Amino acid sequence: MTPSFTSKARLLLISTVTVAFAALTGCNRDREDAGTPRPTATASATVTTRDAAAPMGFESKSPWAEVKLTLPEAIKPQTDLHARLYAEEVRRLRQFSEGAQGERTEAGNDVTMPPYAKDIAITAAAETAKLLSLKRVDYDFSGGAHPNTLMAGLLWDKAMKRQIGLTDLLQKSADFSVLDQALCSAVNAAKRVRVPDSSGITLDGKDWSCPRVRDTAFVLTPGSVSGKAAGLTFLIGPYLVGPYAEGAYEIALPLTVFRSMLAPAYLGEFGGQLAKAGDLTPIAAPLPAAAAVGSAR
Repeated sequence: MTPSFTSKARLLLISTVTVAFAALTGCNRDREDAGTPRPTATASATVTTRDAAAPMGFESKSPWAEVKLTLPEAIKPQTDLHARLYAEEVRRLRQFSEGAQGERTEAGNDVTMPPYAKDIAITAAAETAKLLSLKRVDYDFSGGAHPNTLMAGLLWDKAMKRQIGLTDLLQKSADFSVLDQALCSAVNAAKRVRVPDSSGITLDGKDWSCPRVRDTAFVLTPGSVSGKAAGLTFLIGPYLVGPYAEGAYEIALPLTVFRSMLAPAYLGEFGGQLAKAGDLTPIAAPLPAAAAVGSAR
């Protein structure tokens, strides 16, 4: 079967979800050509319901796709955010399943290929008195040469009941070039550990370049003081700073880099020291069966 997208093109499409998650709206994975109807999936869905008013998970399996959503306990008190995230993510998963049925039906239903898979796991990265930081990990296997795992972050002001971004967290006069350079230096240090003979990258590189903090997903990072954030961890997906095989990077910048830039309203949410700065990328877990098959193709 020939996939609808090349691996890199598919990654670029799915990566728009980073922006979508940050805005609580946005693009879905859209397999349909404009104006072309697709058959409706007949998947059976099971909703995990610890609290009838606040589902904490969703799961659906069909011959064409297996999808799953998990949400953290920390989101339950934030009822507005919880309801909106749950509805948006379930809608995205259902569209993925419907698209998988249509795509695989058109391709002749190759029974030797495992179902497509999409697993969205949202976890609490850190929580302070005012802020809840969420991390979204989206595992996507759609029959290509390999699966894609992409990350996004969301920062929620609990008192104001709204999402905020890096420009809200920092003062208007903050010099973002300082953060850009600090992140670039940390990325290069991480790359040298992972690929010792790799050449360094710059903010304006041609083949690969360092990400700008304004355009990069991030989460708060806890440290030595309970209930405080001690840093910011930037979530850098595959292909962004090197080849796909190099993988993703999660780069933590300590509070000392940006403390003077913090907006007065959020200064009290930060304190302490990181247990580790720089590359915090988790060691990869074994791939699910579908991913293993996809990786070998």
